[in-house]
Amino acid sequence: MKHTVSLKENRIFRRLYAKGKSGVSPTMVIYCRKNGRAESRLGLTTGTKLGHAVVRNRVRRRLREIYRLHEQDLLPGYDIVIVARVRAVYSQYANLERDFLRLTKKLQLLSQTNNPSRREEKP
Repeated sequence: MKHTVSLKENRIFRRLYAKGKSGVSPTMVIYCRKNGRAESRLGLTTGTKLGHAVVRNRVRRRLREIYRLHEQDLLPGYDIVIVARVRAVYSQYANLERDFLRLTKKLQLLSQTNNPSRREEKP
């Protein structure tokens, strides 16, 4: 990940939950807030409701990969926390990616120059 570091401190997670903007989909919730730095910080949360460790780790790996693939399209300088919901366990990768892009667009995290959600319409 080019301009992203890991978010690990509990107080930063709590501050994002309390003061950050959020977007909700059936598979995930994204919280974000500007951090005043050059790089973004990413945190992933998977609760025990999702299943055992193997299941939670699989969901985390999928979400981390989706973020990595679209990192160049996101604006730098944000704290981002992605909270996986139970439906993320049973969802296909394409659905997770679609929800991620929809939420980042809603939260205005996508840069205008590299907006992947814009598609050229065919006549």
